[in-house]
Amino acid sequence: MRARADRPRPRLHRPPVPGHPARQSARVRGKAIVGAAVTGEHMLPMALYLRDQDLGVRDIAARLVITSGKKKGRHPSAATVLRMLRDHDQQTAAN
Repeated sequence: MRARADRPRPRLHRPPVPGHPARQSARVRGKAIVGAAVTGEHMLPMALYLRDQDLGVRDIAARLVITSGKKKGRHPSAATVLRMLRDHDQQTAAN
């Protein structure tokens, strides 16, 4: 058993390559490889209101609903809500 634990383990997957040719050609064409935009103009005021009510980011994400696009009817992720609130805070601090 000990001899088996000392051997190096094979890599199961390769890490993503930052300069992958597909991503570079997309950047040259002015495209970005990103997910669908799920934040609407109505989401930020509602998220700010819920944050003022001392709700956590996960609770805010559970109360927001995506109203258009491929993910219509679903809730945004907590990371999306956090990013949306962070960007808003940075913009208000800059002004």
